Amino acid sequence: MQLRRFTQCDVFSPLPGRGNALAVVLDGDGLSDQTMQRFAAWTNLAETTFLLPPLDASADYRLRIFSPAREVRFAGHPTLGSCAAWLHGGGRPGQCGIVRQECAIGIVEIDIGNPEQAAFTAPPTRIRPMSKESFAAITSTLEISPERILHSAELDNGPVFQVMQLDSAEAVLALDPSRVRWPEFRSLGFIGAHPAGAECDYEVRMLAPSSGMSEDPITGSLNSALAHWLQAGGRLPRAVTVAQGTCIDRIGRVAIRPLDGGNVSIGGQTHILIEGTVLL
Repeated sequence: MQLRRFTQCDVFSPLPGRGNALAVVLDGDGLSDQTMQRFAAWTNLAETTFLLPPLDASADYRLRIFSPAREVRFAGHPTLGSCAAWLHGGGRPGQCGIVRQECAIGIVEIDIGNPEQAAFTAPPTRIRPMSKESFAAITSTLEISPERILHSAELDNGPVFQVMQLDSAEAVLALDPSRVRWPEFRSLGFIGAHPAGAECDYEVRMLAPSSGMSEDPITGSLNSALAHWLQAGGRLPRAVTVAQGTCIDRIGRVAIRPLDGGNVSIGGQTHILIEGTVLL
């Protein structure tokens, strides 16, 4: 065991402590998979990350992401939070303004040109029709009237989400996550538009019983997948701001911006709240 640099940060909120918490071990080299998983279970946060030397020469660092139960191939708030922790700890990107993070899904580029709000290029998302069985189970369990559902799909960008676009943010906020149980349901995503003139354009919720929580505070990977889905359907003509975590007293804010070539960027603020060392 040795002392390793450690930070805990808050991601996707303008207010420290009102976003999604992330634990980051900056010196993860030499740790076993078992040690990483046990530490992630001990922190009991949605995710804990470990920074390692890159295997790909084009990357600035390599990232491994663990929930309390398992390793995750990609996640959004760990991407922005780990990048902020790496920079705070003295990391310097090979290319000015761009950090290249290597993770299980490949290289993710993070634009750090705006010091107030970093943004990553959302990884590709596979879009599939939601099965009739899943659609029926979700609508029945959550008592969603089919006429309130504008679109539905299964989205895969590492994690797999069953998603629905409802006819309003109000309908999204009214969902009761206590009705959702694992293992019948894993990761359910919902999005609905706020009225014109509201602070945010959309409200998003992720009901995630498989993670040990009834609801995820702010989910970068889900917002990434939703952004690609909206764009593919011609429903993302401009940059939008998404609110998430409202029902669990969080002030999550995710900036989604369409890019050239069919890409989208996912941005948000990160605050470093704890800095020190951990014995691992």
